[in-house]
Amino acid sequence: METNRLREKGSSVKKGWWLGLLIVVAIVAPFVISEFYLAILGEALIMSLLALSFNLLFGYMGQLSFGQAAFYGLSGYTVAMLITKAHFNFWLSLAAGIVMAMILGIIIGYFCVRLRGIYFSILTLAFGQLIFFVIYKWHDFTGGDDGIQGVFPPDQLKSPIHYYFFILAVFIIAGFILWRIVNSPFGYTLKSMRDNSERTEFLGINISRYQLVAFVIAAAYAGLAGALWAPFYRSMAPSSLMWIKSGEPVMAAILGGPSLFFGPILGMFIMTFFHAWVLGFTVFWPVVMGALILIIIFFLPGGILGFAEEKFKGRREYRNNIADSKSQMATLRSEP
Repeated sequence: METNRLREKGSSVKKGWWLGLLIVVAIVAPFVISEFYLAILGEALIMSLLALSFNLLFGYMGQLSFGQAAFYGLSGYTVAMLITKAHFNFWLSLAAGIVMAMILGIIIGYFCVRLRGIYFSILTLAFGQLIFFVIYKWHDFTGGDDGIQGVFPPDQLKSPIHYYFFILAVFIIAGFILWRIVNSPFGYTLKSMRDNSERTEFLGINISRYQLVAFVIAAAYAGLAGALWAPFYRSMAPSSLMWIKSGEPVMAAILGGPSLFFGPILGMFIMTFFHAWVLGFTVFWPVVMGALILIIIFFLPGGILGFAEEKFKGRREYRNNIADSKSQMATLRSEP
């Protein structure tokens, strides 16, 4: 038992070193890459928050949502309209965008958590498209298909590097909070509901209540991503609420691995940078991305990070078994 604890502690220390190294790389990156790739890196961080919000529902709660773009887009529109039309404070606008996403999450979640499986997915898709058409058709209020332009951050964040570091700080804090949530008793309850909802309900746990709380948390994270996006690209368009946008975190989770916390983040980074690279050769990037997703589904069903974790786990168990055998042999030899 003591040996296993030491191994688990050593494994967590190694993961901590990797995370620390990645944070250092993210801090140094703006000073060694061009402004174009800095924008792509900032976009990847924002979209990773959207991917994390989706994976809270899919990877941990076991429900596939096609409506995360509704919270993402509504939050972005709230921030954009408050800044451009009401000339509201930037920081309060960000908070208002997240609150609006959470309110919408409570309303939509109230109906969605009563369903399971494909019915849950279809209902989230229906609500998402409903919000999209309201934004798209309400031209006098939202700008319709013209969207909203001129969403500028405050002077201290107008520099691309400054806004990037702001995104990075928010991403690290938000990611840490969500990691603590999924590794808390609440997160373990979500996993048990995912693995066996009937047995979990038999234990006296109110499944609908837990799912509603998770739904609202996911809406808040999607809203955070949308709130950061509007000032980042200085505009907001109705395409941010379409079902296609909701499909991006789905593909990111499949690509990186939904069974691991960092899987959707890796998948979103690959998608974002791959998209920017492919656009330099062809406008038919969805075809190339679709082919990549098919390859992952057929050959790496657990995602890239899931496949790597499985391989490293197998090698680690093999080395641990050898070490245990040697330790037992040494103990037997030392005995009289």
